[in-house]
Amino acid sequence: MALDQAVEFEDYFPSMMEGLGAEGFIMELCNGFRLLMDGEKGLITFESLKRNSILLGLQDMRDDELVCMLMEGDLDGDGAINQMEFCILMFRLSPGMMVGPTQWMDYEFDVNEMS
Repeated sequence: MALDQAVEFEDYFPSMMEGLGAEGFIMELCNGFRLLMDGEKGLITFESLKRNSILLGLQDMRDDELVCMLMEGDLDGDGAINQMEFCILMFRLSPGMMVGPTQWMDYEFDVNEMS
């Protein structure tokens, strides 16, 4: 007997952007990155993602699924996600940010300054 379980996704990024402003929103993304990164390497690695997956409610994910998550965001092919790649990934995964307000596009920021 197959269960038809749909996961409903609610995109909070547009309302966060509206409430926090562009700079505040980017700072929150940077905080999320720091939560998941390997403190010594300054990157989200397979090991740091696996170790911190419980914080995302993803503790039951298989290793191959975690690797796929890393590959999705790893733009330079080094096997890890840096802070800029993380921010880009978060924007790409947010339907509301891709089609919604574009005030963040006018904001010039350096995620490295927000570390």
